Amino acid sequence: MPDIKHFDPDETLDTVVRLFWRRGVATTGVQDIVTATGLNRSSLYATFGGKQELYLAALHRYRERRSRPMFRRLAEGDRGLPAVAEFFDSLITVRCSGEYARWGCMVANAHAGAENGDPDVRAVLDRHHQELRDALHTALTAAETRGQLAAGTDPEAAADLLALLAYGVNLRSRAGADAQALRRTVTAALDSIGRSPLA
Repeated sequence: MPDIKHFDPDETLDTVVRLFWRRGVATTGVQDIVTATGLNRSSLYATFGGKQELYLAALHRYRERRSRPMFRRLAEGDRGLPAVAEFFDSLITVRCSGEYARWGCMVANAHAGAENGDPDVRAVLDRHHQELRDALHTALTAAETRGQLAAGTDPEAAADLLALLAYGVNLRSRAGADAQALRRTVTAALDSIGRSPLA
């Protein structure tokens, strides 16, 4: 007789995402996961594997549900710098207010944690970085086409700079940085590459 799961794996994974996102891997034990999900260890292991496999599944889920939609909005259309400004404004808003305030970004948190030593985790982080950078580059190429970039601004280099700035926003917001201070920094960065300050 086939084994019938008496729980929703998707709902369980969403719970685990929130747990790892808020607490990180090092300080989250299997018992914490059992308590948060209400499942026993055998059900978790049978469905997801061990803690590391569960973390990787949660990291993939975070990227698919939270990171990639932001990247798509950033890259779509041809608005250029206004799209970049909107991306950072949304990022700061979600990092500094609401349900997930001060949790940072699960991916940025992984960059700063011991979990980045795992080759499978590192591969996910590298793909995420490339997707972020590519989305920024797409928006900056549109900005260049629309004459929004300051003379001599290289979209490739600017994309690298802004990707690093996004990580900084994520990490500083987790540490309690003020949203207004983060916005001032972003504005200064965008003013430095733009032909004129954004409205």
